[in-house]
Amino acid sequence: MAGRTAVVLLSGGLDSAVVLGWMRREGFDCISLSVDYGQRHRIELQCAARVAAAAGVKEHLVQRIDLRAVGGSALTSDQPVPKGESSDGIPITYVPARNTLFLSLALGLAEARGARDIALGINAVDYSGYPDCRGEFLESFAATANLATREGVEAARRGDLGFRFHAPLLRLSKAQIIRLGNELDVDFGATSSCYDPAADATPCGACESCRLRAAGFADAGIADPRARG
Repeated sequence: MAGRTAVVLLSGGLDSAVVLGWMRREGFDCISLSVDYGQRHRIELQCAARVAAAAGVKEHLVQRIDLRAVGGSALTSDQPVPKGESSDGIPITYVPARNTLFLSLALGLAEARGARDIALGINAVDYSGYPDCRGEFLESFAATANLATREGVEAARRGDLGFRFHAPLLRLSKAQIIRLGNELDVDFGATSSCYDPAADATPCGACESCRLRAAGFADAGIADPRARG
């Protein structure tokens, strides 16, 4: 495994930071990819840069796409982010096709860099109902990736597996993710989970992402270095 290169989608949030630490432990040389898509919580991009630097990645890229022009989400518009409530069904913080777009960018980068492994922090336990955080989605994308790329086609001719997708947090609870990150020495203070932070990056503490994070740290019995007050 040593010396193999992987592209890791790095948002700057807790989950993706743990995935990067996990991939590094598995022996991968990592290229981290963050996406500036017009999100209201752009502080996460600064966090991603800090996490990438601390992990010693071989390359950190920020790809810019304008999803505010598309709209359809409280994260890419002026719609208020729900506070102190859990939504029924898919919440308005869902960004249309976000993970499909992000994985496509990661796939293109991986093929260009000669990497065949791609990792991301999707989770099907504490996932807020987002359809693109499920294992079924990732399996479908992996099949498409290996049909739609030169590397995938040539790998099939060789009888090889082609691109491999890693989602080590898929079946873990938030508390389990935090405990794993603690074992990996992830600096949780460098991460941001809030969907609606203040101008000084203070988390709101009331959005669903903040509440999932707080509950996870409480269940894990670990103090959150970014907890309010």
